Amino acid sequence: MQRASEIKRAGDWDAAEAVDRVVLDADERQRRRVVLTGENGTHFMLDLPHAAMLHDGDGLVLEDGAIVRVVGRPEPLLEIEAATPHHLARLAWHLGNRHTDVQIAGERLRIRRDHVLAEMLKRLGAHVTEIEALFDPEQGAYGPHGDAHGHAHGRGHHHHDGDHSHGT
Repeated sequence: MQRASEIKRAGDWDAAEAVDRVVLDADERQRRRVVLTGENGTHFMLDLPHAAMLHDGDGLVLEDGAIVRVVGRPEPLLEIEAATPHHLARLAWHLGNRHTDVQIAGERLRIRRDHVLAEMLKRLGAHVTEIEALFDPEQGAYGPHGDAHGHAHGRGHHHHDGDHSHGT
């Protein structure tokens, strides 16, 4: 079985060169090591030195130099709109306070569908719409190596795990 141990970021390679593609949701795109099978049958092990967030359009470089394209799978989401930037910041604070994965999409927020959060947001004056779209949540500032873009942030970091040091 071939291994992929290098990521070419979207825009840094020609997607027409891809020999196959793997379609993954947001959780499936946060990986270090996993066996994957592309739509055309390419079977390989993703084997990265650190957990990484794979993004739609990234390429996974196989040992033989071939590249498998990462495609983000659309997910059931809530898109959240607010009347003012201040109101949007307030809504984002409430979501962050609940440790909810959030994607910033222009002047809107996106979260996974959750009827309890939808009701809370509506009570706070948000306009909430159910959509199906790619989910690419913010990864936070405390991932390994201080990677603010989430390229090295694993799923193991949780604020409720008792480790709040975030230090060295």
